Amino acid sequence: MAVNGRQTGRPTLEEVAARAGVGRGTVSRVINGSPRVSDRAKAAVARAIAELGYVPNRAARALAGARTDAVALVIPETEARLFAEPYFLDIIRGVSAELADADKQLLLTLIRSSKERRRFEQYLAAQRVDGVLLVSVHADDPLPDVVQELGIPAVLNGRRSEAEPVAYVDSDNVGAGRSAVGHLAVRGRRRIATITGPLDMYVARCRLDGYRQGLTAAGLVADEDLVASADFTEEGGRRAMRDLLERCPDLDAVFAASDVMAAGARVALREAGRRVPDDVALIGVDDSAVARHMDPPLTSVRQPIEEMGRVMARVLLQEIAGTEEEPRQLVLPTALVIRESS
Repeated sequence: MAVNGRQTGRPTLEEVAARAGVGRGTVSRVINGSPRVSDRAKAAVARAIAELGYVPNRAARALAGARTDAVALVIPETEARLFAEPYFLDIIRGVSAELADADKQLLLTLIRSSKERRRFEQYLAAQRVDGVLLVSVHADDPLPDVVQELGIPAVLNGRRSEAEPVAYVDSDNVGAGRSAVGHLAVRGRRRIATITGPLDMYVARCRLDGYRQGLTAAGLVADEDLVASADFTEEGGRRAMRDLLERCPDLDAVFAASDVMAAGARVALREAGRRVPDDVALIGVDDSAVARHMDPPLTSVRQPIEEMGRVMARVLLQEIAGTEEEPRQLVLPTALVIRESS
């Protein structure tokens, strides 16, 4: 089929949705025989399928009525990162609890290479799971689109962009950065730096936006020398903090976009002879066990991580049951937890 003069091969689920004037989730539900679709939508999708010559995967999931009672939780990280990062463990705990209540089997899948990604896509194409939960998704990650093209319900933890078409459960990341900087400014800090996550992740860009909004609200001038990117790891936070101290030795506060990076920053500050909070105040995000066990205990923006896992699973179960007309997109609130580091 040609779209905008470009040959695209066989029609896609997205093209059917565009022709029918509905969301991709609605097309999937029509194909899978869900009763929770209006007659009007069914007719529009049927017309679009006929006009485009669309052939659904696996003969319109002929076996869609037969459930596998299994859900895949996909985390594109190594085992070392998985077990070192409290965030992932809390997500798994929430997802697992919700799926256990629904008698669904949880399949934890780590994807560390393009080869593993291709293997997982083949596994999905064999219709071996009822739905997919995806965590730590980067902006260019095609897997959510692959899952939707296969007609498999999916929910993201976070989102790839503001225009994310797939169902997701996120937290107020802009508010997290804004509240952290506001607190630091009220405490009299004027040279406030930030350590961001990887900027190809929407969550990192949102926390950076919140940081900048916080500076503006406090009447402080944004200085790009006070911004250092890292990768949500402790070592990344340590390296970024060293860079910041070299560029801006007069900084008096740091907002790190995760508790783990704040822990790395704390090590670098100590190596440089800077006291927390006397010389440099420090704030993280997550309110994890890392924050509570640091010396001094870390002020952190709490996001309800385990609850996000539960809500993700709940939304996915609703999609599997066909009770949602369009993808649900939820943003949960965050809250600043003040401790001795700020």
